[in-house]
Amino acid sequence: MGIPMGEFDLIRRYFTRPTPRAVLGVGDDCALLQPRPGMQLAISSDMLVEGRHFLSTVSPAALGHKALAVNLSDLAACGAQPLAFTLALALPRADAAWLEPFSQGLLALADAHGCELVGGDTTQGPLNICITVFGEVPPGQALLRSGAQAGDDLYVSGTLGDARLALEVFRGTLSLPEAVFAQARARLETPTPRMALGLALRGIATAAADVSDGLLGDLGHILRASGVAAVIDTSIAMQLIAAGADTLCADGRFDVKKILACVLAGGDDYELVFTAPVAARQAVQAAAAQAQTRVTRIGQIEAASGAPAVRLVDAAGAPVLRQFASFDHFA
Repeated sequence: MGIPMGEFDLIRRYFTRPTPRAVLGVGDDCALLQPRPGMQLAISSDMLVEGRHFLSTVSPAALGHKALAVNLSDLAACGAQPLAFTLALALPRADAAWLEPFSQGLLALADAHGCELVGGDTTQGPLNICITVFGEVPPGQALLRSGAQAGDDLYVSGTLGDARLALEVFRGTLSLPEAVFAQARARLETPTPRMALGLALRGIATAAADVSDGLLGDLGHILRASGVAAVIDTSIAMQLIAAGADTLCADGRFDVKKILACVLAGGDDYELVFTAPVAARQAVQAAAAQAQTRVTRIGQIEAASGAPAVRLVDAAGAPVLRQFASFDHFA
C-alpha cells in the first residue's frame, strides 16, 4: 500500500513543472499565455473516456501519450504551432504506479513538441482524460475545412486502417500475425500527430482536417464546409494500410471490402486529410519531404451537384458500390 496522496500532492508530484514560455503556469486559478506578437490562438479540446476511447488494458504511458497526441493532431490540421495545454483528469484513486508512467508518456510527447502543461483539474471518478491544447498561427494562415475548391487534389498523410485492425483483434473478431498486430497496436495506442506536416502545408493546402473518426467521415467535414464533393480511387486507398493489402488478402481472412472498411472508416488514425491545387503538387511533395511524412494523392475534389458526397471508383474509374460508415459517438 503506497503513501496516500491528496489532490494537490498529486498535482505537485506529477504535473507541476517549469513553464518558461507561459507567463504563468500551474498553481493559480488561471494560467496566463502570451502568443507572439501578431499571432492568433488556436484552441482545441478532446476527451478520452475509458471503455469508449481506450481499453482498460492499455499501458498508462501509452495512454498519456495518446491523450495529448489526439489534441496535437487537431493543431496540426489547423497548421498551428503548439504552445501549451491543460489537463482535466478524473481518477478512480490516486495510484502512484499508474500516475508515474501516465505522466511520463504525456510529458515526453509534450516536451517533444514544446507544449507546456499550464493547468487543469483533478477529481475522483471513472477514468476520464480531457485535454485542451493551445497553439498559435499567423493571421490568415490557418488551415481550415472551408477552402477546398473543385479541381483540387485530395491527399492523406501516412497510413490508414491499422488502428482498426488492432481494435478488432482486441475485440476478438480477428487474429493477426504477431508482427502485424504489434505494428497495428502501436498505431492504435501511440499515434503520431503530424505537426511538422501541418506547419509545412501552410500556404499550400486549401483545406485540411485530422482523421480521427474515419477518412470518409472527416473528409465529409471538409466537403460540407467547402460546398464541394470528392472522388476517391479505392485502388490507391487499398495501399494505405501499413499491414499490406496484398498480405492481408493472401492470408484468406480479408477481402477488399474488409480492408477498405478499415482504411475508409476505421478511425483512430490521426493522420491529415487535405486538399491542394493541381499546380501545387511539387510544393506538396516538398512539404512532405520537409516533414519527413509520406503523403498520398487519393483522389480529387469535384463540384457538388447536390449534397456534398464522396464517389468511390476503381482504377478504371468505374463506381465502387459499397457503403462505409465512420465513427459517430451517438450513432
